[in-house]
Amino acid sequence: MSAGDGRFHVPVLTGDVVRLLALRPGGVLVDGTVGLGGHAEAILDAQPGVRIVGIDRDEAALGHARARLARFGDRVLLLHGDYGSLDELLDRSGVGPIDGLFLDLGVSSLQLDDEARGFGFRADGPLDMRMDRSRGVTAAEWLALTSPEDLERALREYGEERYARRIAGAIAHERSARPIESTSHLRSVVHRAVPRVYFAQRIDPATRTFQAVRIAVNEELDQLSAGLSHGFARLSRDGILAVIAFHSLEDRMVKVFFRERAAACVCPPDLPVCTCGKRVEAEILTPKPIVPTESEVSANPRARSAKLRACRKTIDFSR
Repeated sequence: MSAGDGRFHVPVLTGDVVRLLALRPGGVLVDGTVGLGGHAEAILDAQPGVRIVGIDRDEAALGHARARLARFGDRVLLLHGDYGSLDELLDRSGVGPIDGLFLDLGVSSLQLDDEARGFGFRADGPLDMRMDRSRGVTAAEWLALTSPEDLERALREYGEERYARRIAGAIAHERSARPIESTSHLRSVVHRAVPRVYFAQRIDPATRTFQAVRIAVNEELDQLSAGLSHGFARLSRDGILAVIAFHSLEDRMVKVFFRERAAACVCPPDLPVCTCGKRVEAEILTPKPIVPTESEVSANPRARSAKLRACRKTIDFSR
């Protein structure tokens, strides 16, 4: 795998994604996180009649996708933006109802492997972490501006970090002496804050902190909530919504979203008759999430935490 060349990017669970997103000829699929174009390429190859609208907020990734998907001509439309703003992007481009929506959440190999982006700590780099480098605050700015209480909350909720209070306190203390502006600096602050027993775990003690900061800086959970709602509303009847999540919070949000739309009634159980008027809006296609095989994880270790869920819209209603 190479961050410098999209041809070597290995998309996760590709065969399952292609199978679940088998659309009618002439169907329109929105790939809301097109990235380097790996999943989009596989779908376009397998389904000659399908068109794809690819969205990504990382302009560098879009450049790779544009080169990779050029051979498909006008079957591909690439848009720079957030999938949480899907409605606005599609309206502006004249795209109406869609037949499928695919989201591959989290950070890409292109972003992780580029130390200048600040997503990882294998090599020292500036604390940026923005997926869209044209706007928003950097991770360094977020760490400087966020209160200790909000730092702790983000570390606990987004990173599921058991030592959130200790790490937040250490960050607040460190930034009072000098700004935390590099990945190695943040990593060292976390290492000093946690007990030595933490170092015996499989992952680096700073991993959860970096994850939490990235999610906060990019407002990833807000994006997911908006993208699911807007995307599902835009689906035609029998349209498919498929999501790959790598983080338990994201996967939980997707699971709850699907269950709510597949439910026939949301009334309190003690009511004798249904008064909510809720209609079944979706059929869940993956009662249990699809996960990578051992051979896929062996070939691509970053696939190990991936979970793929999908549902089919079963009702007609306009946005």
